[in-house]
Amino acid sequence: MSERKAFLLRVDPALLESMQRWANDDLRSLNAQIEFVLRRALQREARLIGPTRPPTDVRSDAGSNAGSDAGASAGADMDAVTDVG
Repeated sequence: MSERKAFLLRVDPALLESMQRWANDDLRSLNAQIEFVLRRALQREARLIGPTRPPTDVRSDAGSNAGSDAGASAGADMDAVTDVG
């Protein structure tokens, strides 16, 4: 597994609570969810450097119809996160 770097992040409590709920919905830790959102945003903007691996979306299981609806709402959530200045 690749090396992980730790850093302190100060964030609005409401934003953190929203991320925690999203992480819980996707059965991820908060840390994994933040990394997922950051990786997806960087890929979307073509700014991800180094070896890339696709973000793991637990809702995209084969045979599940929930993934298609959930993906649309996740995209809307992602826009809100990436637009924060």
